[in-house]
Amino acid sequence: MKKHIYDCLFLKFSKVTQFIKFVVFLCLLFNFMSCMNTSKTPKMSLKEIAKDLMVHAESAALITVDSIGVAHVRTMDPFLPEDNFTVWMGTNPKSLKVSQIQKNKLVSLYYFDKENASYITLQGVATIVNAKDKKKQYWKKEWKNFYKNTTTDYVLIKFVPNKAKIISEKHQVLGDSITWDAPKLIL
Repeated sequence: MKKHIYDCLFLKFSKVTQFIKFVVFLCLLFNFMSCMNTSKTPKMSLKEIAKDLMVHAESAALITVDSIGVAHVRTMDPFLPEDNFTVWMGTNPKSLKVSQIQKNKLVSLYYFDKENASYITLQGVATIVNAKDKKKQYWKKEWKNFYKNTTTDYVLIKFVPNKAKIISEKHQVLGDSITWDAPKLIL
């Protein structure tokens, strides 16, 4: 009886059997890899990802700059973004943010979605709106304890962004590997 020269059990078969096993292994490997690269959901555009992030974040941070260049950040309860990414927010007309916006309309709005490791920073122009119809349109009944008189104690901030930076692990939108600079979106 001829002794087989291979020590490995896998290889103690005829060359034809080995070839068949190799082909089957390659087919399984290619099938597995194709499943990993195939997404069941269509790829979203950067604008769609930005909107999705803004909708799913629980709150936003409004950043204004005072007269000596110091940034001031506060949490806001914004309305959902409009199609053109305009965002409306309510506030007290006597608040610091209102006086800062009246002096410097350039602000940033930051949304963070911890669950999906995503954020968007929008830069643009804010204006104070005190129109009765807009205040009625952009009102949340949960605010009634904060604004006793909506005519005198409540104004709107209208934020119109012109650019944004986005990071979203959920959507595979990642920053530069060296500088960490986030992908930009011009609005």
